[in-house]
Amino acid sequence: QVQPVESGGGLVQAGGSLRLSCAASGRTFSKYAMGWFRQAPGKEREFVATINYSGRSTYYADSVKGRFTISRENAKNTVYLQMNSLKPEDTAVYYCAVAGSPYTVGSLEDSYDSWGQGTQVTVSS
Repeated sequence: QVQPVESGGGLVQAGGSLRLSCAASGRTFSKYAMGWFRQAPGKEREFVATINYSGRSTYYADSVKGRFTISRENAKNTVYLQMNSLKPEDTAVYYCAVAGSPYTVGSLEDSYDSWGQGTQVTVSS
C-alpha cells in the first residue's frame, strides 16, 4: 500500500511562494503519475496539477497555470509543487495522490488510488 506524505504547507502573504513536497513509498514510484489536488473550506476537492511517470508531461488547472509548477525526482520518490504569486483564493488543504495504474495520467480523482493526509496552505491578503 502506498502512503504519500505531504510537507511544506504554511501561512504566506499574497504574492508569496511556497513549495510543497510529497514523498511516496511502497510502489515503483517511477512508473506512476502523481497529482496534486486541493480542497478549500466549504468546497469540493479540485484538481490542481499532474505529472506523468517520467516527468516529461504536465497538466494544470486553469486557475493555477503560469503560477504553479509540478515536478518530480524519481530517484527520491518525491513530487513537488512550486507555488508562486499566491492568492488568497489558493487557501486550501493540498493533497498529493498516486495514480492507480502505471503509465497513465489524468485530472480526475478516480485516476488516483492513494492519497496523503493533506497539508494546509493559507494565503493572507
